[in-house]
Amino acid sequence: MKRKCLALLVALMTVAGGAIAQQPIKLTLGHGAAPGNPRHEAAVLFADRVKEKTAGRYTVFVAHSAQLGDDAAMVTALRSGSLDMSANSQGAISAAVPEYSALGLPFLFADIEKAWKLLDSPVGKELADKTAAKGMIVLGYWDNGIRHITNSKRAIKTPADVKGLKIRTPPDPVTVDIMQALGADAQQIKFAELYVALQQGVVDGQENPLTNIVSSKLYEVQKFLSLSGHKYEVTPFLIGKRAWEKLTPADQKVFQDAANEATVLQRKLSKEADEKLLVELKGKGVQVDMVDRAQFVTATKPVYDKWLTGPVGDFAKRVVEASK
Repeated sequence: MKRKCLALLVALMTVAGGAIAQQPIKLTLGHGAAPGNPRHEAAVLFADRVKEKTAGRYTVFVAHSAQLGDDAAMVTALRSGSLDMSANSQGAISAAVPEYSALGLPFLFADIEKAWKLLDSPVGKELADKTAAKGMIVLGYWDNGIRHITNSKRAIKTPADVKGLKIRTPPDPVTVDIMQALGADAQQIKFAELYVALQQGVVDGQENPLTNIVSSKLYEVQKFLSLSGHKYEVTPFLIGKRAWEKLTPADQKVFQDAANEATVLQRKLSKEADEKLLVELKGKGVQVDMVDRAQFVTATKPVYDKWLTGPVGDFAKRVVEASK
């Protein structure tokens, strides 16, 4: 009888142990964009592919809309190991890897395809190596688009029209330099708090790609959109080094393959969005104006003078040369 009980206990423990072993390993992917944004759609695709290709051994929970804090907080969490993954912003990453700032020099890229070509070149590999040294592995360079200015006060066609406006910027030093060169009062406000800040008149305007303007409904509190195209921004898709090193080489390949697929989708959605969103914004009553690009280029020249001679000047020079 005792032997039968012992055998039954061993069998139950074996079954229980097997059930425990089969529990999926859960990872969290945080980002600041709203559902419908290409960043979120790509993150969901990535999570689906990882679950599919690992037969459910890994599940990735996507926390959107800054549920886990702003981008700067998520970078800190990635580096400490308290967050596994993030599709983050160029500005927040540049606080840890200042070379990212060089990608945002004013009017550097004629179109987003030129930016992608540079990011997929040895320059992008060099940037990924610098990122890894700071505890974050680049799985892909997603797109955060060409940025434009909106405001609630007046149409912007020349730098003189920007002067004196309170413009929200992300925590990105190049963006701050660009806005200040144009005569704006640059103020940093968390993106999750931007809608209310615009609504309450804390700031007059902001700058973002069209997809962010629409997905976060900023058009509801901004009357004027100026197609300034003043800078490009990348969205590095990252996994913390601690989380990455826990993966087997085979699983690392699964994650990288899934990230590659998600990168293609994110860039595709981002590129397709602009023309459609511009029509949508006009339909919502937003006044759309073109700027005098030559005047804006001249006004922002001091930004190049500063960054090409600064601490990341050598890297910035390589970025400028590779962008041509």
